[in-house]
Amino acid sequence: MAAQVSLWHHYLHAIRSREAPRAQDYQRAENTLLAVLERVHALDPRFLVDYSRDLQAFQFSLRSSEDPLDMEVPLQVNTEALLIEELGAPEPGDGPALCRLGVPREAVGLEQWRTEDVFSTSEDEGNAECCGHIVPGRVLRVLKALLVAAIVHCRHHSLIPPATAACSLNAASLSEEQLHLSLLVSSGWRKIRFNIVPVVRRKQGAPTLERVQLMPGLPEGTLRRILGHGVDLVPASPQHWRTSSGYPLSQLLSGLGSLQGHRLDSLSILDRVNHESWRDGGQSPGLTFDHLKMALLWASVLFPAPEDWAELQGAVYRVLVVLLCCLATRNLPHPLCPGHNLLRGCGLDLSAIYQRVERFASQPEMSLRIHVTHLGRIPPPRIDNGVQVLLQLPASDPTYWTPAYFDVLLDKFQVFNIQDKERISAMQGTFRKTKTLSTEES
Repeated sequence: MAAQVSLWHHYLHAIRSREAPRAQDYQRAENTLLAVLERVHALDPRFLVDYSRDLQAFQFSLRSSEDPLDMEVPLQVNTEALLIEELGAPEPGDGPALCRLGVPREAVGLEQWRTEDVFSTSEDEGNAECCGHIVPGRVLRVLKALLVAAIVHCRHHSLIPPATAACSLNAASLSEEQLHLSLLVSSGWRKIRFNIVPVVRRKQGAPTLERVQLMPGLPEGTLRRILGHGVDLVPASPQHWRTSSGYPLSQLLSGLGSLQGHRLDSLSILDRVNHESWRDGGQSPGLTFDHLKMALLWASVLFPAPEDWAELQGAVYRVLVVLLCCLATRNLPHPLCPGHNLLRGCGLDLSAIYQRVERFASQPEMSLRIHVTHLGRIPPPRIDNGVQVLLQLPASDPTYWTPAYFDVLLDKFQVFNIQDKERISAMQGTFRKTKTLSTEES
């Protein structure tokens, strides 16, 4: 057991040793990108530069993966004067509802958003209230042209390093295919890909965000600040916008870092394992950092006790059992909008990913080596093949999505170390229920 504990901490130490250099790489890349966005704003004041959010740097330092990072470009528009026309979700469970941004006929101060480069005149002549809409596809085209012009200007005036220096930009990677503009920024030997996303800031919140009150342990003031931010709008199609909860989720993750325990350490370890083992060093498609972040947020709700996160190996398994259940049932609920399945339509081979994650959970030592010489004796597998049947239960009966059910899974993986009598009793009751169910089905 002592050897296992040291292995987990040795792996975490290796990850932490890279945090400072990664943070420095991100800072250099962000400085370059901000210089370009400042020029974009000078060319077209409708596009703002947001200096207020430092959560991307925080998340980048936690990661080993090289997935793209979002860089939001706020639009200078008074959303309270706009008509936000809700259209509903494309399919039940697909996610946030779509909407259109209508411009009132009598609106004052929106003239700059009624120019044809970003505006589409309404074809409904009977609509006395709305004269047309701000179209995200057109906004993206304008922003793309501005970015190209800004990069040329900044290089010509030496506002950003040339391509051979420490930081450079690859304008050739700009595209509109994914409803954002992808820009590759070199920082030293590392290349960081940013997704440039136009965003409409909204002051009013959404009822679904009240679910963050279920996040135990976070100070009340933190929750109030997250709730008070509101819900932003980002492109969902060339014609439609959708709500985005990326900022409040990142705020929740940052809040977890203020609590004692290994919550964020567990995320860093799983992201490194995902990148190196489950995605073959980033060469294969698979889970993203955001998928793992959602699993951690759910685990933090399901396991609120500080003792759940006091020991590193146990903390990792709290996230693992949630992740395995989601993969087995093919449903990762959005923490703030549980009806939205984050695995739906992701295009991933979830069965293959499940097999890799289960293999790690059963015998993690193989993936925790930093170098082949660090690998000692491999303990036997922790579980048998029957665990997948247990993991399928929430798909047919959502009432299993409870701490007692996940405690049963922790016990299966030999990492249930809780002494609370009520919790042990609840876990044992759920275990008996699953045994009875298995007997009836057989």
